[in-house]
Amino acid sequence: MRILFTGGSGKAGRHVVPYLVAQGHRVLNADLVPLVAAGVQDLITDLTDPGQVWGAMTSLAGFDELEPGGGVPRFDAVVHFAALARILIKPDCETFRVNTLSTYNVLEAAVKLGIPKVIFASSETTYGICFADGERKPQYLPVDEEHPTVPEDAYAMSKVCNEATGRSFQARSGSDIYALRINNVTEPEDYAAMAPVWRATPEVRRRNIFAYIDVRDLGQMVECCLRTDGLGYQVFNVANDDLSVALDNAEVRERFYAGVPVRREMGPRESFYSNARAKELVGFAPHHGWQ
Repeated sequence: MRILFTGGSGKAGRHVVPYLVAQGHRVLNADLVPLVAAGVQDLITDLTDPGQVWGAMTSLAGFDELEPGGGVPRFDAVVHFAALARILIKPDCETFRVNTLSTYNVLEAAVKLGIPKVIFASSETTYGICFADGERKPQYLPVDEEHPTVPEDAYAMSKVCNEATGRSFQARSGSDIYALRINNVTEPEDYAAMAPVWRATPEVRRRNIFAYIDVRDLGQMVECCLRTDGLGYQVFNVANDDLSVALDNAEVRERFYAGVPVRREMGPRESFYSNARAKELVGFAPHHGWQ
């Protein structure tokens, strides 16, 4: 597939883009800073500017595309990961502006250009737990995509708005638009430092619902979405299968989730951040457990 990828130079994107290239896709990276990866053309793009978004989405993906002489090919899909990645990078109002405006611009351009698939990064923070003022527990376990999304922070608010925008553009167009509620993104090189902390102080994982997603498995999830057509608008939790602490499921519930309803029997190491929908609908099968 010929893919426009936004935010390919970020923590997740710099792994996912090479993964997609390795699967045989052609990728153009639209970002404010270059990725500089083999086989990937970088296009410096401010996604809050609708003209620049339109230009990127109608761009060549490399000099070699000049050779056939048939004009600029259409992208087969857009993967939109670009965003201010959390609170406390820029003031809240700017976080909300950048994240919502860039996503609107990407979705509008993709739909009007007839690009049949958009996959965009939403977030675990939509559930209102990660950046809560004080402790906030899930309303039930495991947390699935039907769990209420009523956050109080600007970053998560922007992601909830982006999901509503995606749903509306899908209704307008009939395109496939998939939102990925990505959990705590973890790189392979993170584990040496983080694993001892996760084992010794499990409480530090409370705001992430004791979950995580390995970037290699995130790449696989994007690939699964690219090859699965016809689902319309969908929201998917994206996390690895296991807890990001050494305690088992029952121990975590006893220590941190007393009184929280458990809707079904859970396995001893099963994550509280359910990825069942992704497994069922697109064939997601994570392989990279942190332990």
